[in-house]
Amino acid sequence: IQPPPLLRNPHVQSVLASSRLRKLAARRIAANLVRDAKELILDGGDGVRLQGFLTMQNALPVSRGLAVLLHGWEGTVQSNYVLHTGGRLLREGFDVFRLHFRDHGETQALNPGIFHSCLLDEVIRAIADLSRRLPDRDLYLAGYSLGGNFTLRVALRAPEAGLSLRHAAAVCPVIDPRNGLQAIETAPWFYQQYFMLKWADSLRRKQAAYPDRFAFTSAELRTSVRQLTQMLVERYTEFGTLEDYLDGYSIEGDRLAHATVPLSILTSTDDPIVPVGDFEKLTLPPGARLDIA
Repeated sequence: IQPPPLLRNPHVQSVLASSRLRKLAARRIAANLVRDAKELILDGGDGVRLQGFLTMQNALPVSRGLAVLLHGWEGTVQSNYVLHTGGRLLREGFDVFRLHFRDHGETQALNPGIFHSCLLDEVIRAIADLSRRLPDRDLYLAGYSLGGNFTLRVALRAPEAGLSLRHAAAVCPVIDPRNGLQAIETAPWFYQQYFMLKWADSLRRKQAAYPDRFAFTSAELRTSVRQLTQMLVERYTEFGTLEDYLDGYSIEGDRLAHATVPLSILTSTDDPIVPVGDFEKLTLPPGARLDIA
């Protein structure tokens, strides 16, 4: 299936996906999802608190299950793709929970520690907390980009964590963070600018909430994704090097090969940020589905 001619350029699609027109459509489609949502603060363990929003379905006499949605890096539970998916799932009879990663949305003051992509344990514990609060529901998980990466890592760890996860779906997940970082650097300039503006704003909020812990200079916040990542890794995490940090959340090669939770992965050959070659090198478990559009 080919898109209309004017929408075949991947950069046009990327820009339009975050456009106001798409936002207006998402608000209409997800009106009930947002209006009927209840805020929950979940226990991520070790004092960590993660915010999310639960909307209970009323389309069917009995819920088809609980769908947890994970946004991408510097996205939020109000991102267009989360609202579109959540609205559809709600109409299909699923209860929907939209989870914020640490320091995303307006949650910078919830936890003193700073977000990084290797904070998998707190996401698993938060989903376990949610599952305990809503027992007797089949649990499903879906995520986008970095959220897709988290989704697949949660699925890999689900059995040992006691999560009865029925299915995990990832859309354009980050596979090899080293290649993803390089893709941002070599993509048209506005991709890196987009991420840097949102990230810098989040870090300013973090510093305002915890001025004794963080001191970001204006110059540091105007560097690049690579330089800022390296500074944060070396200054505020236990990882010694940028390379070790990027390897810490990589799911390249055969790292998903032993997953027992059914997996579905969707990507495209021309995604500007997630190289398709990373997917072609994956070794997936039997029954996993990989669709490359």
